[in-house]
Amino acid sequence: MRWMWIDAITHHEPNARMVAVKNISMAEEHLHDHFAQDESGAACPVMPTSLVVEGTAQTAGILVGSVHGFREKVILAKISSFRLDIDPRPGQTLRYDARIERMDASGASTETVISVLDHSDAAAGGDGASDAAAQWREVGRSSLMFSHIDQNRSGLQFPKENFVFSENFRTILRSAGLEGLAS
Repeated sequence: MRWMWIDAITHHEPNARMVAVKNISMAEEHLHDHFAQDESGAACPVMPTSLVVEGTAQTAGILVGSVHGFREKVILAKISSFRLDIDPRPGQTLRYDARIERMDASGASTETVISVLDHSDAAAGGDGASDAAAQWREVGRSSLMFSHIDQNRSGLQFPKENFVFSENFRTILRSAGLEGLAS
């Protein structure tokens, strides 16, 4: 993965569930070119939905890849469904809570709940962390399918190196204490 659309893995239940977060900041170049109108009609920066889809796919894809220690090349095969009820904005954090629904030799299907934490709401609420935990709210869901391309039936040959999981990916795994999985 050349571009990472998650900042950290915050929870991992092997073979079952992974939670990752993405902090949205005006320091991100793509926000300077992607504006929507707010309720008052003023333009304001929003995170493109396509990048939220990618963050969802990266979280679920890392979970699927972790099942076999990243020995298989995992790629997104299909977006079965995707719903996002808001336009994420700077000052918010997205949380992707991905779960494996089905897994076999050819691939996996996953379900992800997308939640948002608006830090400006948490700051106004009082004592910080305890209020912040209560502020997460579900804003979307996805159902994604992944393929283990080494198990493809097309006869195509793919490179031996795992081209999906780069050094950026390994850095995120190390920071989550999961570096042993990506050997």
